[in-house]
Amino acid sequence: MRVVVIIPAYNEESAIAKVVGDIPGDVADEIVVVDNASDDATAHVARAAGATVLEESSRGYGFACLRGIEHARRRQAETVVFLDGDYSDFPEQMRRLVAPIRNGESDLVVGSRTRGSKQRGALLPQARAGNWLACTLMQAIWGVRYSDLGPFRAVRLAALLRLRMENATFGWTIEMQIKAHLAGLRIAEVPVSYRRRIGTSKITGTVSGTLRAGYGILRTIGELALRSKELRREYRAAFAG
Repeated sequence: MRVVVIIPAYNEESAIAKVVGDIPGDVADEIVVVDNASDDATAHVARAAGATVLEESSRGYGFACLRGIEHARRRQAETVVFLDGDYSDFPEQMRRLVAPIRNGESDLVVGSRTRGSKQRGALLPQARAGNWLACTLMQAIWGVRYSDLGPFRAVRLAALLRLRMENATFGWTIEMQIKAHLAGLRIAEVPVSYRRRIGTSKITGTVSGTLRAGYGILRTIGELALRSKELRREYRAAFAG
């Protein structure tokens, strides 16, 4: 099973080499760092660490992920793994995420930080609150149970492409989880560990970032709630073919 790892990165020169270096070589066939218009040496450090570096000039987590997905499609990957470039995830735990897909049990595996061990101060109160609210709303609207919107996740590429991901910024992870449910994908969560990131978070590390992320997530939930019936019909046709 060909696995491509996608790491969206914006100004992560202090952390990116550690992230790339800890990815298990027996799991990843290619490590792709998508430099999202950084103004530091992220791209240079990532290349030196052995990663393929792609440039995405449009700022936004979703933009960077979509750029990586297109590369993975051209490389004929079967599975893609996403993780952050700040060293808050434990890349060596990637085997936990890939195994259910490799074994034919799941299409999407989300690494749950809330179910795993966490370093004190790693998951900030605003992140915990946002996770709880988003997961509660998903259960209330769609009846699907998630414990986290964690960015560390693995997904079968063919299934991901059929979801037709659109969100360019903060709603990317929750869009994938909602659409995966609407499409009837086999979804699993596995506990993953989480530590304090290197540097300051661009999202939960500032008040403005937290507010923008919260608004983006709630807006995504609202938009997808309005489109649920339409999307279910589209996915039935797409996955039947």
